[in-house]
Amino acid sequence: MIGVSEGLDRYLSCFDERRKERGGEPNWLGSLRQAAMDRFVGQGFPTTRDEEWRFTNVAPIARTDFLPSIRSDSVSLSEAEPFFLAHSESQSWHRVVFVNGCFAPELSSIGKLPPGMKVLSLPAALEGDPLLEGHLARYAGLDHPFVSLNTALAEDLVVVVIPRNLVLPAPVHLLFLSVSRTQPIVSHPRSLVVVGENSQVQLVESYAGVGEGRYFTNAVTELVAAENAVVDHYKIQRESLHGYHMATLQIHQSRSSNVSTHTLSLGGALVRNEIGTVLDGEGAESVVNGLYAVGGDQLVDNHTRIDHAKPHCASHELFKGILDQRARAVFNGRIVVRPDAQKTDSKQTNKNLLLSEEALVNTNPQLEIYADDVKCTHGATIGQLDTEAIFYLRSRGIGLDMARNLLTYAFSQDITNRIKIGPLRAELEKILYSRLPGSESIREAV
Repeated sequence: MIGVSEGLDRYLSCFDERRKERGGEPNWLGSLRQAAMDRFVGQGFPTTRDEEWRFTNVAPIARTDFLPSIRSDSVSLSEAEPFFLAHSESQSWHRVVFVNGCFAPELSSIGKLPPGMKVLSLPAALEGDPLLEGHLARYAGLDHPFVSLNTALAEDLVVVVIPRNLVLPAPVHLLFLSVSRTQPIVSHPRSLVVVGENSQVQLVESYAGVGEGRYFTNAVTELVAAENAVVDHYKIQRESLHGYHMATLQIHQSRSSNVSTHTLSLGGALVRNEIGTVLDGEGAESVVNGLYAVGGDQLVDNHTRIDHAKPHCASHELFKGILDQRARAVFNGRIVVRPDAQKTDSKQTNKNLLLSEEALVNTNPQLEIYADDVKCTHGATIGQLDTEAIFYLRSRGIGLDMARNLLTYAFSQDITNRIKIGPLRAELEKILYSRLPGSESIREAV
């Protein structure tokens, strides 16, 4: 174990070493990396003295001597296959796999792309394509310490470009695997998705750990939706219980675009999801949903910010949590309505189900409104299973454990039923089933 200040020195030393090795990167990217590292060193790791982090202590990350991942890190096909969502029907999916933040072509199955669509790793994205310079780090700002660290040290990235007027028939699956065989490893997955005018796409991001080693995944995704674009986005986090997961998703929406994002957190020892969207065009609509199901000593923190920058926009947010044993959860949701964003319609809800007396949730829904012609609501609930509902089920001959599990499963269905990709919904329901005692009986009952 090392001190926090030593941790900063370690990352700075790693940055200096990698900069010497990156001889072929353009000047603009080198300058961006340098600015990001300078910003990270100036900020340092957040502490519980910071208001936005007072319930989430990242000292275990700051004090662990994580080694930077290298491209020689590998995962076998048999190790990766369990994380190929809906793999029985995956021939039509565009699957892009990264291992410890680096593209793994041997595990990927991108297939034939429609004309104009691009799926690129960093070397290909730098070959004369101005898109990367115009979008990278434009939306996820360097004011966030973990975003700065990712921008400075990301070894690779994935760029997905959907041209205008394309309705993509198959989902795009971005799979990020982390593996630590001997010593703790840190990786910085980076994604940029640009969806053109009048286009539609289904996008799945999933993060998972292989093996029993400790690791730290520090991910950043920037998603840009042009005018009239429709994006159906899912993030599935099922890291190992030895993994730390810090992630930022920043969405930018233009006029009349429609973006829905669903974040499902099932794994990880210490997890924080930062989700931000800017509705920067009239008539834009945003749906931000989430489900977290944790137990043991897990901690999951969801911070969301929905920024209504233009008038006549709508946003709907629902996060639900299931906590067992000594698990901890944080929800901090903020809706910002700027002065010119009249006729805003926004709703935010957070509901939490505690399955033990030791579980704890800190929830803080917020409205920050600077316009006067708006319709905005928010609310939060924390509670246990309804005793009357349990009594009703038991009076019908259902055992106590089965009654509790059925009600817990029903609580989660409000989120899983909103998943539009059938195979993905079935896969996630299977995972949720497996977390409940008597899962086979529950499957038969429902």
